[in-house]
Amino acid sequence: MATLDVRYARAADNGHLAYSVLGPGPIDVVEVGNGTNISFEAADDQHRWGSYVERLSAFARVIRFDPRGIGLSDPLGGLPQTCEAWAADTVAVIDAAGAPAPAFMATGHAGPVAIFVAATHPERVRALVLVNTYARLLRAPDYPQGLPADVFDRFAEGLVDPNPVDASSLDDLPLMAPSRVDDASFRDWWRAAGHRGASPATALAMHRMAAGSDVRALLARVQAPTLVLHSLNNRFVQAAHGQFLAEHLPTATHVELNSDDHLPWAGDADFVGEIEQFLTGTRGAAPSNRRLAAVLFTDIVQSTNEARRIGDQRWRDRLDQHDLMTQRQVTRFGGQIVKATGDGVLATFDGPARAVECALALHDATGQIGVTIRAGVHVGEIEQRGADIAGIAVHIAQRICSASEPGETLVSRTVTDLTAGSGIEFDDRGGHQLKGLDGTWHLYRAHDNR
Repeated sequence: MATLDVRYARAADNGHLAYSVLGPGPIDVVEVGNGTNISFEAADDQHRWGSYVERLSAFARVIRFDPRGIGLSDPLGGLPQTCEAWAADTVAVIDAAGAPAPAFMATGHAGPVAIFVAATHPERVRALVLVNTYARLLRAPDYPQGLPADVFDRFAEGLVDPNPVDASSLDDLPLMAPSRVDDASFRDWWRAAGHRGASPATALAMHRMAAGSDVRALLARVQAPTLVLHSLNNRFVQAAHGQFLAEHLPTATHVELNSDDHLPWAGDADFVGEIEQFLTGTRGAAPSNRRLAAVLFTDIVQSTNEARRIGDQRWRDRLDQHDLMTQRQVTRFGGQIVKATGDGVLATFDGPARAVECALALHDATGQIGVTIRAGVHVGEIEQRGADIAGIAVHIAQRICSASEPGETLVSRTVTDLTAGSGIEFDDRGGHQLKGLDGTWHLYRAHDNR
């Protein structure tokens, strides 16, 4: 992602609003709110969010800003956050960014703000994109699709209470991004970014604004072409809210995507593709974070016993030598180290022959410092998760490594098939049951007789 250029707009009361501009245009798109209380700068630390912003900026000049009280912008200063005040700040930002009539894009509790501007300043809004949002959040006699007030109050107070009775109330991730619940690195980022983004008082002010907003009376006055995008299985802001918007906005296009996530960038649903199609009439292909790779796992044999035998300091020195040699060999064979695993390494290669050759070279190199390793290689589809990788191919390579004897490199049948003619020879090691994997896996021992 490009280096973040933070600028400041001056609001009507002289408050400072942090914003950033990314992308060449020709369309201006202002993100009124991203659906969280997290600063826009945090997108650089979360690859899914960063990729989402990059795709938007490929066809538009994207203006993002922190609402009052969030991230880099001035605090609320004891004043309540209101839909009208947020709308005025949005206009100040687009004026400072030189975007007289951009498309407005809003997620979650920013939706009523975008609708307010579109209805009261129609000349300032080229188009409206409403993502997983609503005209009114809470239930009313004439709005049965709303959330019961007591349920929302317990949710909001639990998130900002420093000593909640129910600790589970602190965790809003299952509602905001259920597809990422089992992703430990995402959970860590979510907690840290949320704490940095807003104080408990600001978070509560935002929740109260969400509970108090009701722009249903303004919907008929919205003249801008509007795209209503909603996750079909959104438990935080249910799809009925989006259906209501689509039925009451004069020029609405309504699209429901097969997703459970409230955050449009958390899962695999192509929100950006729908937005691009609506704003430009064309649709770029969604980039895939999955690719085919040769995966190499290595593991130092009996590392704990060896550390105990020679002492911690000497063992740390030996590990440093191991890591240096491993980096050199992986680089030599055109691979990339994904991460150290404590007593080994996970690396990827574009081709299986280079992965196997690297493993064989690692046996020789580490043997020179008195370290014996085992290695496993498999070829399959992996998912890129920032600097890390995931997918069944990673698990298979790890299990193959575990099945290897000291000083041995084992590979899957897929590897032998794809390295035919490379000069690498294999000995059949028969069928193996690999932990956590179904069926019998035929494995082969690699050696190089060239």
